[in-house]
Amino acid sequence: MNTLKLISSGQHNLKNIVETALQNEEKRMEAGIRKTRKRLDVFESKYQQSTADFINDYENDRLEETMDFMEWVGEFRMMNRLLEKRVGWISEA
Repeated sequence: MNTLKLISSGQHNLKNIVETALQNEEKRMEAGIRKTRKRLDVFESKYQQSTADFINDYENDRLEETMDFMEWVGEFRMMNRLLEKRVGWISEA
């Protein structure tokens, strides 16, 4: 585990500043996850298929390349990155 020590020569309470910044970053991550989940929901509804099933079909070349499918894969990958970042964020806190 890494330790970070901040020292201020001013009157500012660095702990509050850092805590606020961390809370804001967490809110941004959660908003990104919600937004990406909504995009995945649209594809799932449109194609009547779960993202997991779609990815399985896509990775096994059972689907043609379309713009929708490329966007769906991109949203899936974005969700994975956001969730990994959140897990790393939580485990480091």
